[in-house]
Amino acid sequence: MSSPVVTRFAPSPTGFLHIGGGRTALFNWLYARHHGGKMLLRIEDTDRARSTTAAVDAILEGLEWLGLDWAGEPVSQAARVERHREVADELLASNLAYRCYSTPQELEAMRAAAIAEGRPQRYDGRWRDRDPSEAPAGIAPAIRFRAPDEGETVIEDEVQGRVVFANKELDDLIILRSDGTPTYNLSVVVDDHDMGVTHIIRGVDHLTNAARQTQIYKAMGWDVPVMAHIPLIHGPDGAKLSKRHGALGVDAYRDMGYLPAAMRNYLARLGWSHGDDEIFSTDQMIEWFSLSSVGKSPARFDFAKLENLNGHYIRATPDADLMEALIAFLPHAEGGKAMLGELDDAMRAQLVAAMPGLKERAKTLVELMDGARFLFARRPLAMDEKARDILVGGGAAVLAQLLPGLQRVDWSAAELEREVRSFADVSGQKLGKIAQPLRAALTGRTVSPGVFDVLVVLGRDEALARIADATNPA
Repeated sequence: MSSPVVTRFAPSPTGFLHIGGGRTALFNWLYARHHGGKMLLRIEDTDRARSTTAAVDAILEGLEWLGLDWAGEPVSQAARVERHREVADELLASNLAYRCYSTPQELEAMRAAAIAEGRPQRYDGRWRDRDPSEAPAGIAPAIRFRAPDEGETVIEDEVQGRVVFANKELDDLIILRSDGTPTYNLSVVVDDHDMGVTHIIRGVDHLTNAARQTQIYKAMGWDVPVMAHIPLIHGPDGAKLSKRHGALGVDAYRDMGYLPAAMRNYLARLGWSHGDDEIFSTDQMIEWFSLSSVGKSPARFDFAKLENLNGHYIRATPDADLMEALIAFLPHAEGGKAMLGELDDAMRAQLVAAMPGLKERAKTLVELMDGARFLFARRPLAMDEKARDILVGGGAAVLAQLLPGLQRVDWSAAELEREVRSFADVSGQKLGKIAQPLRAALTGRTVSPGVFDVLVVLGRDEALARIADATNPA
């Protein structure tokens, strides 16, 4: 019986959870879920100078917002330094590592010579077989891994295929610095082994690390996890993803009003596909996800596609659920906290009632919130310039004539529309010439959900009062 699948997401807390990291976490999460396994979380915080508590918190919040959970408590790599040193000592004792007394000046001279001669910049192995008795006084040694210098190291990668490294091209990497701190490649191997990780899914930029780490696994007599190196994310122009393309923190996408489900769907399609499907639920992603369907080519991030997909999710979300999503978004939006303060039971009922009209015009929660502002507005409404021009330019007079009929009618969308259309016929005006000032009066703007829906959602008293206010524009 094969062991259960264990994946891991291992970010460095030196900044926000960027979008590429979010996709890596998603692929690990989907793969573990698909196989009934679990995803672990390890915070690779060994760079103490750059790792911050705020960054750790941002990573956890980003994962939680994306809806990606992990098993157990997050593991701190920094807390395991003694274990890393212990493994370095084991390698040293087995003659699979050695002490290197090369000075910084010597290493710099090696690099300079390699550059001058057009050779790869690699350590020349000068302490690999020297007797430690030759060590210079006062030099604290680094510990280097004794890498095999003949043959090949092969990675049978689930995405990239068979990748072969000539061992002579891989030098003896430092596994313990002269100050006793372990290096990345040693720490990662020890942690993945001790955590029982069976599958390593990460960016293709780690492919060379995979060769070095495989050598350490084999030197320790440990099973090498299955590896899958996924393509990087580029901008729509094919260049490496940068901030101008969307290389932002996951929290930025939350603040821009994207729904977590839409982000999961979009990120899944960056490098992975299921036929020609573009839209799928999280359950479908879990059911269908496989590493064999991850491509090798860089994925292209496209804000327009993300926005359109998010608009689909907004329209497909049940009204009550969408209202809760909007309420959860308000603390992160400009002016949102003020709106949140107005949100009593009556306003919640209005907001749900307005959702069918609001969500047809919104691609993000920012747009949804903006469209809902008319509900929270206080009389007399502040008018934008276009709305004021409509009212001053004859719209107020039209409303003054329309108002008595609206005051008499039963307050339903059908009856209100019948009354307005009848008024248009009698007055010989097109419906738009009446709907425009009506919308301006009710919302202070020229864009809103359907005007009859707005009338109903606001309720008789508030709607009639706003219209009456607008018959005498300032």
